[in-house]
Amino acid sequence: MPGLYLHIPFCKQACHYCDFHFSTSMGLKTQFVAALTREMALRRHYLPAPATPLETIYFGGGTPSLLTAAELDAIFTAIHAQFEVSPRAEITLEANPDDLTPEKLAVLAASPINRLSIGLQSFHEPHLRLMNRAHSATESRQAVQQAQAAGFENISVDVIYGIPAASHAIWQADLAALLTLGVPHISAYALTIEPDTAFGRRLKKGTFLAPPDEFVAEQFEQLLAQLRAGGYEQYEISNFCLPGRESRHNSNYWRGVPYLGLGPSAHSFDGRSRQYTVANNPRYVAAVLEQGEVPATVEQLSALDQANEYLLTTLRTSRGCDLRYLADELGTNLLATHSQYLQSLLNQRLVTLDQQVLRLTDAGKLLADHITLELFTEVA
Repeated sequence: MPGLYLHIPFCKQACHYCDFHFSTSMGLKTQFVAALTREMALRRHYLPAPATPLETIYFGGGTPSLLTAAELDAIFTAIHAQFEVSPRAEITLEANPDDLTPEKLAVLAASPINRLSIGLQSFHEPHLRLMNRAHSATESRQAVQQAQAAGFENISVDVIYGIPAASHAIWQADLAALLTLGVPHISAYALTIEPDTAFGRRLKKGTFLAPPDEFVAEQFEQLLAQLRAGGYEQYEISNFCLPGRESRHNSNYWRGVPYLGLGPSAHSFDGRSRQYTVANNPRYVAAVLEQGEVPATVEQLSALDQANEYLLTTLRTSRGCDLRYLADELGTNLLATHSQYLQSLLNQRLVTLDQQVLRLTDAGKLLADHITLELFTEVA
């Protein structure tokens, strides 16, 4: 069933690792909400079957927890005016710990939002300062506890590993603290240094040193061991959940389910093409409110594009890549064109192949990007 993604492009301050689109200026926030609700009307027929109820709604960013009660109400009013929403829809809002005061949580609990994704990143104060996070280590714990007290049981938390350190002691302490929270879902990402970020610029100047690959790999292995011991299943490389508690919205991305993305920099997918909205707040607001147009680029997906995308998304998941579907429906027969490479991966125990479903092993997950790129290169 289709999903709706809303990009809220505002943050209090810039995290040093983040390369998502956002602005620390709130000057256009009121106009942005008006443009967002207008875009819904302009694009309500984007999805293949507009009458099909939305099964997931996801507020991403940026920092969606900066939205006020009135802004949230305006957005939900517009959603229900333009779309049918399933009564069992998963409705997620990304939030920063420093925003989740008891008063804010009361506002969110009174809204249709039924799932929170909280960006903790670390419980170690110096690491939070290094990343320029706006919250403290104490607020990391309090945010989850107060959200639970406000009635939110469906909570996901984000953490980052591979942060430069003298040893693994800080990461081990973070994992121990993480497991005490009792949340049903955890997203864990390796620190990635992108060029157009504070870390990227410091790396280029030589004032920031990324940890060795071996250090990051060891922390990934520790992550797998500790979360599995805690009862979590790894259903995608970066995502872990208690049994049956997957993120329905993100799982649909990996399964190729159509979705509509609203707001500047948002992506949309209708099964045949992708659409990318301009990553510029003033241009987005002016185009939508003044011209009644969405400033976006449309990319038609060729059969090869669809095959590569299916390979990319499914190989990251525990469900794996169905090679029969890839051959019969998308016209790419990896067993015929990649037999030697696949045999090499099997011999190295980087993948398993069971009833033509290809899955990465734990060792293979460390090389997921490389393996996928090799398959992309050969297919193309």
